Amino acid sequence: MRSDFIVNVSEEDFEAEVINFSQNVPVVVDFWASWCVPCKVLSPILEKLANEANGTFRLAKVDVDENPKLALRFNVRNIPAVKAFNQGQVVSEFSGALPEPRLREFISRLAPSPSDISLEKGLAMLKVHQWASAEEAFRTSLETAPEHPAGLLGLAKSLLGQGYGQEPAQILRNFPASHEFNTGEILRPLAEAMVLYDQGLLGEKDDPLEAAYKNSIRLATRGNILAALDGLLDILRQNKRFHDGGARQVVLGLLELLGEQDPQTRAYRSELASILF
Repeated sequence: MRSDFIVNVSEEDFEAEVINFSQNVPVVVDFWASWCVPCKVLSPILEKLANEANGTFRLAKVDVDENPKLALRFNVRNIPAVKAFNQGQVVSEFSGALPEPRLREFISRLAPSPSDISLEKGLAMLKVHQWASAEEAFRTSLETAPEHPAGLLGLAKSLLGQGYGQEPAQILRNFPASHEFNTGEILRPLAEAMVLYDQGLLGEKDDPLEAAYKNSIRLATRGNILAALDGLLDILRQNKRFHDGGARQVVLGLLELLGEQDPQTRAYRSELASILF
């Protein structure tokens, strides 16, 4: 795969295409060889990320067999070897074939991609509960990185904050193994409760607590997180194990949605602890 963002460089043009070019745009140099099996795994992923980045960094490929002086100059002893240049200097490097998530982290520290920028915008919008703006940013981010766990989790949160349950539930049921997986599991009972509410499957029993539970989920679907929490905590005061612990799980999901940066979160967590323990 070749594009305007990927170039083959040699000993003759390395200075111009890498050192000088990196004065303005970061350059990631992939030292490889045709006989190197791990290179055949790493190089296509680097090329994919370079095209996704749309010019926020350049990928320069160096065949070490054809350019041994460059390999010697930059102390390349094992391949694949990747070195990132900025302002003419090596600023980051690794050797061996890294999985795509690790490569994305490496590139994002060097040159955030448009997807990363949209992701950061979405995360910022979540903190101030601008749910619709966050949703737009996460959807933009996921266009180029559809399986990115942070983007998927952010989208689920932004939809839950607007009172939508079906799409977040689908996302969280099929969430990829990742650092964000546990947070997704905390949110999942909330999403599932919203789905049941939308399907008219809550509060059918002639039970005051069931009616109160249905009303709390209704409030959550309308984006009234604090009122939903108040209602659920009142239920737990009367029955700590309501819905076999399901009410408590929904509370935890709402608190996760509210976010640790919200000043109300600590107070609600303290109240929950006093009720349960």
